[in-house]
Amino acid sequence: MDTVRIVDEIMKRRSPGKTFIVGLDGLGGAGKSTAAEEVKRLLTEKGINAEIFHIDDFIHPKAVRYNDSYPQWEQYYYLQWRYAHFKQSVWAPVKEGRELPPVELYDKDNDTYVVRGFSLPEGSVVITEGIFLQREELDGIFDLMVYFDVDEKERLRRVLLRDGYIGDETAIREKYENRYFPAERYYSEKYRPAEKADMVI
Repeated sequence: MDTVRIVDEIMKRRSPGKTFIVGLDGLGGAGKSTAAEEVKRLLTEKGINAEIFHIDDFIHPKAVRYNDSYPQWEQYYYLQWRYAHFKQSVWAPVKEGRELPPVELYDKDNDTYVVRGFSLPEGSVVITEGIFLQREELDGIFDLMVYFDVDEKERLRRVLLRDGYIGDETAIREKYENRYFPAERYYSEKYRPAEKADMVI
């Protein structure tokens, strides 16, 4: 299984007394969230504390990320994420060996934020899953980068089944074609994530 390969690579690279940060990168519908849960389960079975962070929990409210002064794909690519907040609240404490302060996470149901505490003793594994993790804003954060390389046609098939909250099939296709896919193509062309990752699934 691919998740077993990921865990094997984590075990090879990590030091028991140091917290290890893994990035699971991939475009929409590539299977990152499912893989993250399985990687966490496998690590827990080995007695290793693991925690998952979803980069989608670190986004701006709708009033910021839906700014119609910009094309939809630029809104998504440039206005969606609070990278500085992720670095300050998660990465910096881990790097410095400090306890994580309570972390402010996005609550999509209410378009606001909730604060949650995390326990990350030294030697834990931090699994961060999400899109665009190899952007320059996050450069140097991850100890292992895994890229899930799934073609656009297959990902569209998956999101048509998954993203019913957007609306019917027509609405989902329209949102992906106008907002998500152009940003993903831009990211793929600019960063070549499949070439730069440590592992490709």
